[in-house]
Amino acid sequence: MHEVLVVDAVRTPIGKVRGALAHVRPDDLAAHVLGALLERQPACREALGEVVFGCTNQAGEDNRNVARMATLLAGLPYEVPAVTVNRLCGSGLEAVASAARAIRLGNWRWRLPAASSR
Repeated sequence: MHEVLVVDAVRTPIGKVRGALAHVRPDDLAAHVLGALLERQPACREALGEVVFGCTNQAGEDNRNVARMATLLAGLPYEVPAVTVNRLCGSGLEAVASAARAIRLGNWRWRLPAASSR
């Protein structure tokens, strides 16, 4: 099994219902998180092979693959797949658990440089 390590963590701001973030699209918030992560960890841009995001309450216009839209808005290559996990209040934790499980089982898409020894 592969070892799983958390090397960084970034999250969206927390708002109130009908508060200051009410008119900000969730994919825009998620793209901001991806952008911040890639700025802090530039090596991830080349190695990132998949994105997993938790989204608590998808409804209406937000009822789409928020992770996929965020990945594209953050300027990541079209070839990087993304999935959105919805477990209501546990969505973020479920996204981390799902990604960790996939990594441990070797079922994860890495885009490693050809010279890599992984």
